[in-house]
Amino acid sequence: MRMLSTRSLALAAVAIALPLAGCASGAGKRADLPYVARDVGTLYTTAKDRLDRGQYKLAAALFDEVERQHPYSVWARRAQLMGAFAYYLDKNYTQSIQSAQRFLAVHPGNRDAPYAYYLIALSYYEQVSDVTRDQKITQQALDSLGELNRRYPNTRYAADARLKIDLVRDHLAGKEMEVGRYYQVRGQWLASVIRFRTVIDQYQTTTHTPEALMRLTESYLALGLKDEAKKAAAVLGANYPGTEWYERSYELVQKHGEAVPVPALLTPAAPPARDETPTSAPATN
Repeated sequence: MRMLSTRSLALAAVAIALPLAGCASGAGKRADLPYVARDVGTLYTTAKDRLDRGQYKLAAALFDEVERQHPYSVWARRAQLMGAFAYYLDKNYTQSIQSAQRFLAVHPGNRDAPYAYYLIALSYYEQVSDVTRDQKITQQALDSLGELNRRYPNTRYAADARLKIDLVRDHLAGKEMEVGRYYQVRGQWLASVIRFRTVIDQYQTTTHTPEALMRLTESYLALGLKDEAKKAAAVLGANYPGTEWYERSYELVQKHGEAVPVPALLTPAAPPARDETPTSAPATN
């Protein structure tokens, strides 16, 4: 399940970037072209023309051909990143990542390196799956977005990455919640506590924190840990008063004959705003 589409975002980059910024390749296998010797200008122009026509797989193959036939020309560097972008547009994310990583390995200090990191991050981000499935790709998306933000914090790419980091963290917290509820249904209370504590400790600014505190109260009560349950309910009441989750937590503790203390010094945490609207894509310089 894709969290949100960045195709229009990436296409916008093409319009305002250097010749570097546009093309795309196939959603699956690479297009294998027979070797026909051509001058670099003809190859690059043909690849760009295929891109403009929306023939992304062929465009990517032609950009790869520029690199293969003219590896030491200045056009090879441009074509290398263009090919990575082409694979991204064609949803061939694995190949896009590999191409961008190869560009960075050869040109680590190039001025377009931030854009290569951005393509890698987007390629992982577009593969984020539903919380019911394995979240390895989601973690890779978070890691690559974080690396982009650390290396180039003042770029437009990093600004977009920071928005996506919030969404990815919320997604990972959702996975922990899904597993925690799974354990609760089966009466595996200690296992559920571990999952809900992970949400509270590692993803406390996400939208899942209030429910995690309520579920933690449930699990502690089921384990007979009334003091821990009261603490969880108190934190919930201090940070999210008036919510459904606090009301449920309060009722649970009261049923066990316990009063719920609300620490006066706790500052309510504002839940993060989730912007699901794609922003315009940063362009390469």
